[in-house]
Amino acid sequence: MEMAESNFDGSQAHIEEFLGKIEVFRNLPRQSIQLIDKRIRKMSFRKSEKIMSEFEMAKGVFFVHSGIVKLTKQDEHGNELIVCIKKKGEIFAEACLFNNGETYPATGTMIKEGEVYFLNTADLEQELLLSPELAVQMIRYMSDSLRDMTSIMRDIALLDVYTKTMKTLERLAERFGANRCNQMFIELPLTVQEFSTLVGTSRESVSRVFSKLKKDGLIEIKEKHIIILDWCRFCGVTHKKI
Repeated sequence: MEMAESNFDGSQAHIEEFLGKIEVFRNLPRQSIQLIDKRIRKMSFRKSEKIMSEFEMAKGVFFVHSGIVKLTKQDEHGNELIVCIKKKGEIFAEACLFNNGETYPATGTMIKEGEVYFLNTADLEQELLLSPELAVQMIRYMSDSLRDMTSIMRDIALLDVYTKTMKTLERLAERFGANRCNQMFIELPLTVQEFSTLVGTSRESVSRVFSKLKKDGLIEIKEKHIIILDWCRFCGVTHKKI
């Protein structure tokens, strides 16, 4: 794993401010944030650069400072399946905590260049043992993540392709979209093939749904950006289908 590591040369207050915005660290006492800050490292990655691999021994936990990260798994044929996508302030590879000798749960790759913070697993585990507040927040975060993943798996298993595609677009819009006068701009550099793995279906099936949505005047696609032309109408159609 190649990475460009940089030392912190900005103000300490700026670093602490960012750590305080990460969900699992939010509302922690300042002294706890300062202890974590002393042990964390910042790394820069270019677009398409790999952060860690599911075949690599887990060494730590990552936090997105800027850019966008996709987490993928390989099937038995070597095909890449996107598990989830992480944005600024979110944590990933947290499943390796208290699992000595395990590999990373997925492969992390930058789909938009940026910077990632890295915290050694042993250091974070030590902080969890010493800080009940941090331990509770980590458990709460992982519980929420599991609930979200269960909901996505339910949709993939039970919904038809059209509705699954609509629900996936809605989730991406809520997390990555910019609402401009009721038009939702999803600026996420994903190919149709990559999007189809999020939906849990084939590229051809997603392409057919996209064609219908464009024909119905619900979406427009410009390069790799998806524009939902009428967000209120789109949400109404999505929830009517469920």
